[in-house]
Amino acid sequence: MRILPRFLFAAISLVFAGRLAAQPVTLAYAPPARSVPLGSTFVDWDTLSFRPSPVGLFCPIFDAPTPTLEKLEIHVTRLRPGLASHTPHRHPWEEILIIKEGLVEVSINGKAQRAGPGSMVFFASNDAHNLTNVGPSLATYYVVNFVTQAVHTVSDRPAAEGAPPTMLRSCVVDCDRVAAANFKPGFHADLIDSPTLTFLRFDSHITTLSPGQATTPRNRDPGDELFIVKSGAVETTLNGTTRVMGAGSLYYVAPNDERTMRNTGTVPCSYQVIRITSEKTPRKA
Repeated sequence: MRILPRFLFAAISLVFAGRLAAQPVTLAYAPPARSVPLGSTFVDWDTLSFRPSPVGLFCPIFDAPTPTLEKLEIHVTRLRPGLASHTPHRHPWEEILIIKEGLVEVSINGKAQRAGPGSMVFFASNDAHNLTNVGPSLATYYVVNFVTQAVHTVSDRPAAEGAPPTMLRSCVVDCDRVAAANFKPGFHADLIDSPTLTFLRFDSHITTLSPGQATTPRNRDPGDELFIVKSGAVETTLNGTTRVMGAGSLYYVAPNDERTMRNTGTVPCSYQVIRITSEKTPRKA
């Protein structure tokens, strides 16, 4: 039997180990940190408290069930230049990222695509993913995990391989390049409106309000909604409580809670809405 030289054996071992390391890690579902369902909540960007992480800075925001979701987990990451968020991993729940600042390279099933400020990233169920800061400064982004009951029954195959054609695939959306249409209070840009493997419907849009304009008073929607202020200042009233929210701030609106947004400033303001419909979403009130 021929014996391989020691240096050649070591080289082959390194290649084999590299291939093993390249395999994405599968994350298991973890129950929410809180047991009490989350109600409609304001989160002011200026009040966020970041703590060090191995790759930069980290700020947890929510990790709780909602009236219709098993869990809503949101955090903000500030990733240092040249670093990856984590080794490629996959999980059954579907994840949404909103890039606030910086330039990142998003890897989805081994394919890379760049995303800058204002971009939205969607990771479909069990697709391997991570991202790397390829810019010169910190990259700041929101990580949003809406977890429905479907995560317990969805196939463990990557969505890229097994999702029906009607289901949304993993993608990067440059939100600032989506055409906006005029409507009475300002502008409206539809970004995504589709079923996914774990959502009956995932839709997102950006609304821009002209100075002095407001949305329909005391509007309600049965879906779980997340609002992220992109620019300007938005006066928001949730169930009778009013706050002025600046850029970077966010608020969660529970199903069928009343909300009104108004621009009381002298320049346009804009916000992005992410709405999730699940099997438990009530009918429209």
